[in-house]
Amino acid sequence: MTQPVIYLDNNATTRVAPEVFESMVPFLTDLYGNPSSMHDFGGNLQEYVEEARAQVAALIGAEDPSEIIFTSCGTEADNTAIASALRANPGKKHIITSKVEHPAVLNYFEYLENSGYEVTWLPVDGDGLLDADRVEAAIRDDTALCSLMWANNETGVIFPIDQIGERLKKHGVMFHTDAVQAVGKIPIDLSRTPVDMLSLSGHKFHAPKGIGALYVRRGTMFYPYLIGGHQERGRRSGTTPVPLIAAIGTAAKLAIASMESEATSVSALRDRLEEGIRATVPGIVFVGDRKNRLPNTANISFEYVEGEAILLMLSEENIAASSGSACSSDSLEPSHVLRAMGLPFELCHASIRFSLSRYTTVSDIDIAIEKLPGVIANLRNISPFTPPEMRG
Repeated sequence: MTQPVIYLDNNATTRVAPEVFESMVPFLTDLYGNPSSMHDFGGNLQEYVEEARAQVAALIGAEDPSEIIFTSCGTEADNTAIASALRANPGKKHIITSKVEHPAVLNYFEYLENSGYEVTWLPVDGDGLLDADRVEAAIRDDTALCSLMWANNETGVIFPIDQIGERLKKHGVMFHTDAVQAVGKIPIDLSRTPVDMLSLSGHKFHAPKGIGALYVRRGTMFYPYLIGGHQERGRRSGTTPVPLIAAIGTAAKLAIASMESEATSVSALRDRLEEGIRATVPGIVFVGDRKNRLPNTANISFEYVEGEAILLMLSEENIAASSGSACSSDSLEPSHVLRAMGLPFELCHASIRFSLSRYTTVSDIDIAIEKLPGVIANLRNISPFTPPEMRG
């Protein structure tokens, strides 16, 4: 009998919650009209869209559901926010970001850098933390935008967004945060945190792929990215995907209800995994700050072993993990996040990310702890760089 997959790659994507799937079905079968239609069969569906909008707004503490714009994904939300901010500040050519951003932001800023913008790439420390003072020190008269992630997708390290937001607000600098990895995992209250725009993605908290959202604070100058019809009050064109919107609304509702208890249970499983690996595998390095991080994420480097080889052998054992961002994991280059943290080249290549969810079980963790030592030992035995004391 085939062993079920032990899925420890939830920062890449999550399983769709059964309740979320059920919430989609009516809009895939009976209620399939277009909300933009004049007839009631379509037009009446807008109330379900607005209900979901309110649920997403509640998840992030937005004061007005109208501040939520539905998008196709987090990348679209990121790109829309950046493009809008730059159009709103046409005379300013300076951008602030960090060296550890997701490719959706990092690659866009590299493109802008080649198009006449000047980008300040802020460093992080060895634990992946960003100092709010560095952000404030980087502000200039011509700063159009600061864009920083709320939590890192590879290490789980959380940035001090509250502090950073206060500094930027004081100087009148527009602030966007890529909160794709944070939303649904840790509390976010935008009624108290001064953020102008925030990106999120449903498939990171048990909704399907293909639906995200952009929060735009009321009063923020906004320019749409997709031009066409007048969906989303003219802010995002394209046929309204009611099934996906219903799904992200339900996922948001579930996240609100379970976030506190889930953070406790998932972090306990993560700690169990880390302690089990520490006790059974020599020559490991825990990557990233152990305190200021997401409750579901562990990043560990295994000396003298290639991360890709570990993943392949774990996959043979039906264990799914990751060596970095799933959006760029086909690259053989070492993680830009770990390099920015100052990790030696060899440890960057030896890093594995384990990311858990509400569906991770004690049995999953214990099987991973049981299988991993053999995987690492076998790989070290064939590596020419492994010292004698670490060979089996």
